[in-house]
Amino acid sequence: EVHLVEFGGGLVQPGGSLRLSCAASGFTFSDYGMSWGRQAPGKGLEWIASIGRIGRTFKYADSVLGRFIISRDNAKKMVYLQMGSLKPEDTAVYYCAKGYYDRSSDFTQSDRGQGTQVAVSS
Repeated sequence: EVHLVEFGGGLVQPGGSLRLSCAASGFTFSDYGMSWGRQAPGKGLEWIASIGRIGRTFKYADSVLGRFIISRDNAKKMVYLQMGSLKPEDTAVYYCAKGYYDRSSDFTQSDRGQGTQVAVSS
């Protein structure tokens, strides 16, 4: 059974940084790309970043390109999202997901964790 646990969310000021982590279990981690998505208040689930199986391929949504960096550690079965230059519109519940998604994929069909809340506010 796929099990994903996100942590590291919190309250941060605009312009600040935050690092999210996701611990994976229940599948062969290194066989799969991994992704992050988010759901802002009152909005739908949005894919934002993906990383390939060995961490050499990446894709980002335009909304986070240049500000967020996805990475992974296959030995630890962890995936990370380093977020910088945060904006109030980045406020959302952030989810990690098994699989390599992009803007044309249906991220709502992904296996995801329970999410971690990020709030960007002064």
